[in-house]
Amino acid sequence: MDPAELQRHLPELAQLDAIIDRGSRWLRCDTVLQVQTGQHRLPVQVLELGSRKPRVPVFGLFGGVHGVERIGSQIVLAWLHTLVERLHWDEALHRRLEQMRLVIMPIVNPGGMWRRSRCNPNGVDLMRNAPIDAMGKVPFLVGGHRLGPWLPWYRGRRGAPMEAEAAALIQVVQERIQTAPFSMTLDCHSGFGRRDRLWSCYARSHRPIAHIGEVFALRQLMERTFPHLHPYLMEPQSVNYTTHGDLWDYLYDSAVDSSRERIFLPFTLEMGSWLWVRKNPRQMLDFLGYFNPVISHRHHRVLRQHIPLLEFLSAATGNWDRWMPLPKQRHDMTREAIRLWFDQPRDKDLYPPA
Repeated sequence: MDPAELQRHLPELAQLDAIIDRGSRWLRCDTVLQVQTGQHRLPVQVLELGSRKPRVPVFGLFGGVHGVERIGSQIVLAWLHTLVERLHWDEALHRRLEQMRLVIMPIVNPGGMWRRSRCNPNGVDLMRNAPIDAMGKVPFLVGGHRLGPWLPWYRGRRGAPMEAEAAALIQVVQERIQTAPFSMTLDCHSGFGRRDRLWSCYARSHRPIAHIGEVFALRQLMERTFPHLHPYLMEPQSVNYTTHGDLWDYLYDSAVDSSRERIFLPFTLEMGSWLWVRKNPRQMLDFLGYFNPVISHRHHRVLRQHIPLLEFLSAATGNWDRWMPLPKQRHDMTREAIRLWFDQPRDKDLYPPA
């Protein structure tokens, strides 16, 4: 592929290639999929860093699921760049990575990014593509639909196999992340509201997940450790709206069904891009401006302000056994989480199993 054309259409992939070259001593890189768009075949790459031992905790980081939300991939790449540069001199980071593993997919949907589209080249919204339905009604269109690919948020044909990009993400998580005794993931998105949110499952149901107490414990840990951290609003996604076909709901449920001993906590960083548009309404002249900071100083600020979050989540994963609630604490934290996010329960069945 012509480097000038790649830099013009998909500079994130060019940046990823440069990072892989710079960190080749430590990064283990696999191409898990080739996506055809026009005359080009674009790679979906997975990077691993750290211990190869099967029983170490794993932190997974994902970006670019929606092609127009490029800032998500850019944040992943910014942190990956920092990690690689630190590995040249930071012995403490080397010791930390001996006790855990990182699994990173910076650009899940390169075809969508190339085409400046939310969906993949087949017109399917990958985050509505999992074979699960929401419990109850969802917002029209936004919650996922099967009307056709000419409308956004299209789920794909009923009964069709999952899209290749979605299937690749699920395979990576199930084979490389969920096998750990503890794992956590962060999927970086933008486009909802004016506040930056950390969403946990579920997107398909207003019911709490089985590990809502652990989610609450992580929230407490973050508030105690970084009281002056960028003010994220941490909550289940369903507090805002529900959707069909969420990949992380599907992966969470499959993890719970396969093992009650392992813990898997998926999160989504939903950056509030409406604030960027409000501060610079001219961004609306470009479709990408609805989802990404355009002005240079604001773009750099966004990249900077989320690095501490990634450092915190990575460290929390590596030291998970030091903050996980004990059985009595877990029961109390589950009750507190339900009070905070779900109001007073109407019956005992609302509480997830201990």
